Amino acid sequence: MKRQEKESKHRILILGASGFLGGAIYKELCSYFKTFGTYSTPNKQHEKNNHFFHYNIEEDDVYEILDIVKPTIVISALRGDFSAQLMAHQHLAEYVFTNKIKLIFLSSANVFDAYSKYPSYETDKTLSNSIYGHFKIKIENMLLRMPKKQVAILRLPMVFGAQSPRIAEMHENIKEKEPIEVFPNLIMNVTNDVKVTQQVHYIINRNKYGVFHLGSKDLVHHDEFIKEIVDSFEHKNKVIYKNVYTTNDDRYLAVLPKYNLLPKHLQLESQQIVSELKI
Repeated sequence: MKRQEKESKHRILILGASGFLGGAIYKELCSYFKTFGTYSTPNKQHEKNNHFFHYNIEEDDVYEILDIVKPTIVISALRGDFSAQLMAHQHLAEYVFTNKIKLIFLSSANVFDAYSKYPSYETDKTLSNSIYGHFKIKIENMLLRMPKKQVAILRLPMVFGAQSPRIAEMHENIKEKEPIEVFPNLIMNVTNDVKVTQQVHYIINRNKYGVFHLGSKDLVHHDEFIKEIVDSFEHKNKVIYKNVYTTNDDRYLAVLPKYNLLPKHLQLESQQIVSELKI
């Protein structure tokens, strides 16, 4: 009971709570904390829930929702127009700094996609060739200028899960007899929604801050991992794969934890993800 009381002192706002990962985090936290979320597409289920607020990142100011909720922790799982996201995070950073609260930002392994020769660790310098990676770096750099204890940056590799867009797309491709793209030269690590939500919960409970790499401890080849997942599906159609080679050599896109290690029960191996999809 004491644990419940201790946990419930927080008011948590999840920006992007109607998305795959934001929604999973909301479900994990809402029994323990006063948890609020935003959604962008009109949705009857969210409209009825007075803990959810409609938020159009291109038209609405995040300040309005922050003033209503008065959160002690904001989790940003936002998606959408990059320049609108940058503006929203500038406002968010100002609010977090002024009100001495905490921001948890979901970032990406793509902040390292210019380095292809080796995996990346928490203290490595970020550098990206992609628009997406470059945009995530801009937000990270903005947040890293804030007081350390007010920010947690969670860098995620590819996220899988039974309800994930990636898995849904594979099912759709098989059904429509469309090829599933695989990258034979890509070495990566992976995670799933179940583990990420538990890790976020732990980071909140223990008041952790800094940069976290929330990927599996082991590395996998993209094509082998995807084929293993597809083999776990129950389907009757023949599966077509399309090999995509972006380079002649193996390239890494992996965020491995080294300095900010979470407890053993919160670490995972890639095989766990495949096993959980079979259940």
